[in-house]
Amino acid sequence: MAGYPEPKASRRIGYAELRDSVAAIFAACRMRAADAELVAESLAWADLRGVHSHGVLRVPDYVHKLTHGGVDPVARPAVRRERAAAITVDGANAMGQVACWFAMEKAIARARETGVAVAAVGGSNHCGALAWYACQALGQGMIGLAASNALPTMAPWGGLDKIVGINPLAVAIPAGAEPPVVLDCAFSYSSHGKIRVFEQLNAPIPPTWAFDSNGEPTTDAAIALGGLLQPIGEYKGVGLAIVFGLLSTALSGASYGTGLGDMIRGPRPGADGQFLMAIDVEAFTARSEFTGHVDHAVRQIRESRRREGVESVAAPGGIEAAFEQRYRAEGIPLNETTIAGINAAADELGVPRP
Repeated sequence: MAGYPEPKASRRIGYAELRDSVAAIFAACRMRAADAELVAESLAWADLRGVHSHGVLRVPDYVHKLTHGGVDPVARPAVRRERAAAITVDGANAMGQVACWFAMEKAIARARETGVAVAAVGGSNHCGALAWYACQALGQGMIGLAASNALPTMAPWGGLDKIVGINPLAVAIPAGAEPPVVLDCAFSYSSHGKIRVFEQLNAPIPPTWAFDSNGEPTTDAAIALGGLLQPIGEYKGVGLAIVFGLLSTALSGASYGTGLGDMIRGPRPGADGQFLMAIDVEAFTARSEFTGHVDHAVRQIRESRRREGVESVAAPGGIEAAFEQRYRAEGIPLNETTIAGINAAADELGVPRP
């Protein structure tokens, strides 16, 4: 669920303008035009839905990956192995968005035949907001699921060593008249990227988000970035992170835990893995019957009683859908640090600033 403090100073940029400007930056990194547009769209889409931790904040990092970080800007993912509903994809050290979009397309196509299909991705890199791939299935009348490993930022419950990633999961479930149900969450209370946004704004974080290096809760975003992220549900959150991390890596031979790299030296290029699933609703039941059930659940949630001081209750994805509607009309707000990072990348590559 998105939730950020309002930037003290910000500029609003239209979705299409932001997407196209960022695409030009990635194209200047030697990416094929279609791939540059794909990566740019994934970032702008995240900002459009209020998920700024996975939006264009990432542009300077991605430019570094493509120009100095060892990621191949022109790599072509390929199917390495397949049997029935199981597909293994070699990301070929492409940007994670390129590898995962390719893999989900393959899973969707196979699910039309088999009802359910899974693509395990290796040789990949950071892929941005997982909900983007889960939602890829919605237009085909399917349920989408996406999981990924992540750089280690958590410790096993009770430990102090950073050896577990927050290893996020996204699920998108189609609805009828209501917005789709879209859950996208890591198994920590907050993502590293979200804490970076709070640091940029010099805002305190909630005490449940992170530990310092000694395992004590902290509200200082800068200290949190050097410490440990807190898992949701204590040992249960760490357990879920381990399980989805293994699903995202062991099936494709991708790296796990410390094999990915770390937050100081950065990730190893081509070490990431992802797990993508497409479920064809009509393989199980009539689509209209299914979406009717989902619509009923969404309305029941929205119309349920609220605690005092709570303005609204929403199903997963409802808040992000509201952001999307608002930001399409008003433009996407970006804080000055994010804008400065994009402008610096554009200047470095000789591309017009957004």
